[in-house]
Amino acid sequence: MSDDLILYTNPQSRGRIARWMLEEVGAEYRTEVMGYADGMKSEAYLAVNPMGKVPAIVHDGRVVTECAAICAYLAEAFPAAGLAPLADERADYYRWLFFAAGPLEQAVTNNVAKFIPSAEQGRMFGYGSYDRAIDTLETAVKAHPYIAGDRFTAADVYVGSAIGWGTMFGTVPKRDAFMDYWARLTGRDAYKRGTKLDDALAAAG
Repeated sequence: MSDDLILYTNPQSRGRIARWMLEEVGAEYRTEVMGYADGMKSEAYLAVNPMGKVPAIVHDGRVVTECAAICAYLAEAFPAAGLAPLADERADYYRWLFFAAGPLEQAVTNNVAKFIPSAEQGRMFGYGSYDRAIDTLETAVKAHPYIAGDRFTAADVYVGSAIGWGTMFGTVPKRDAFMDYWARLTGRDAYKRGTKLDDALAAAG
């Protein structure tokens, strides 16, 4: 495996998103599995990501963290994969990629934590309310077969993962639009390859 591109991950984490994206672009990469209690908190890994979180990638000596950033970065770094947006996809691509990484993430995590903002607090929060964020996501998913239009892009890896994990763990409702969209994504060969690799790592402990 190449040391030019390294994935730091744990199979029981959002590292699965980065793995899926790496499989989509078809790049050679080396995997470093990090334990929650040891590897992620080690001095060596904190030099990569001071947050002590996975995933992270190191590409040609440059570090990228945050799943949405990793997806966007890899799409641009490996243009032959065709996962960066075309001109007419760019608006929806960036809009919904950042929506899922920002307002949706905040809405879902706050809702899980049982923090329900008052109407006045809602004006201060980027998502307003959990219900509004979910309804907005549904509108986006219904607009096209994929989040930026009629073809799959890197934004679908991130937005789709948010929906897939959310509906699996009950943090996003199983609305028909979400389940249909997720079913389209999970049929992809790269998703299946990435899932098989991470499931094997998880089973190995």
